[in-house]
Amino acid sequence: MLSQAMGKNDQCWTGEDLRHLLALSQLGSLSGAARALGVEHATVSRRVAHLEREIGAKLVDRRGRRILLTAEGVRVAAIAERMSADAMTIGRGGIGADQTHVGEVRISAPPAYAGAVLAPPLVRLRQRHPGIRVTLIGETRYASLGRREADIAVRLNRPESGDLTVSKIGEVGFHAYAASGYAETVDQRDWTFIGYDEGMASSPQEERLAEIAAGRPIAIRASTLEFQLAAVKAGGGVALLPDFIAEGQGLARLDLEGADITRDLWLVVHSDIKDVPLVRAVMGALRER
Repeated sequence: MLSQAMGKNDQCWTGEDLRHLLALSQLGSLSGAARALGVEHATVSRRVAHLEREIGAKLVDRRGRRILLTAEGVRVAAIAERMSADAMTIGRGGIGADQTHVGEVRISAPPAYAGAVLAPPLVRLRQRHPGIRVTLIGETRYASLGRREADIAVRLNRPESGDLTVSKIGEVGFHAYAASGYAETVDQRDWTFIGYDEGMASSPQEERLAEIAAGRPIAIRASTLEFQLAAVKAGGGVALLPDFIAEGQGLARLDLEGADITRDLWLVVHSDIKDVPLVRAVMGALRER
C-alpha cells in the first residue's frame, strides 16, 4: 500500500518528486510539465520514476504520446495537490501577518503590457512606500496564484475557478497596423500579415487576424509582441496589435472592416490576501496605471 511504502521510505522520496508528479498530472505531458517547472523533460521523467521506485507503485502509464496517470498516480497527485495548497496557505498567511507596507509582492502580467504600461505606476509606488519590493513576472504562461507563483495577476482572460477576487480595471483595444506607406504601396490583395505562433492561436486577436487575412499569408509569426511590432515597423506586413504597444511608434492604423477588437483587463488576487495592506497598495498602483 502507498501509506506503508511512504512510511518505509520516508527518507528517500522528496517533495520535489511530488511537485514534478503534480505538474505532470496537471499538464499531461513531460514537455508541458518541464516548461512549467523550468527544467528538462528528462528531469520530470527521472523524478517521477524515482517516486515510483520509492513508494513501490506504478503512477503513470507511459504508452502513447500523452502520459496518463494510473489510479494510484491520481491518488498520489491529489495528495501532492493538497500538500501544495496547504503550503501556499501558510505562505499567504505570512503575507497577511504583515500589516505594514514592507515586503515583496510578485505580479504576473503579459510581458508586452508589463513593459509598456506597468513600470511608471510601480516606480511611483516604490517612491511612496520604499519598503515594498516588487517582482514582475512578465510571461505568456499564466502563473498560478493558487500555487503562489504570483500574488497578483493582470489578465486578459477572466479566471473562472479558484478562490480568487477578480475586478475589471480597464480595456485593451486592438487595431490593424502597418508601416507608414505600406497600404499605399502594396496592393491589398498582396498584403502579408504578422501574428502569433501556435501557442496563441486560440486568442481572440489571433482568430480575428485570421479572419482579416482571409487566406492571404500570415508570413511572419512570433511568440512576442515586441518582435511583431519590429516586423511591422520594418515593412513586413499588417499586424493586429494592442494600442498600448503600437501608439507612438510611427505606424499607420488601418481602417479595416471587422479589424477592431476590445478585450477586458482583469486584476486578480487570491482572496486570502486581498485585504493585506501591502497587497492592497500594489493593487492600487496597478489600477492607477
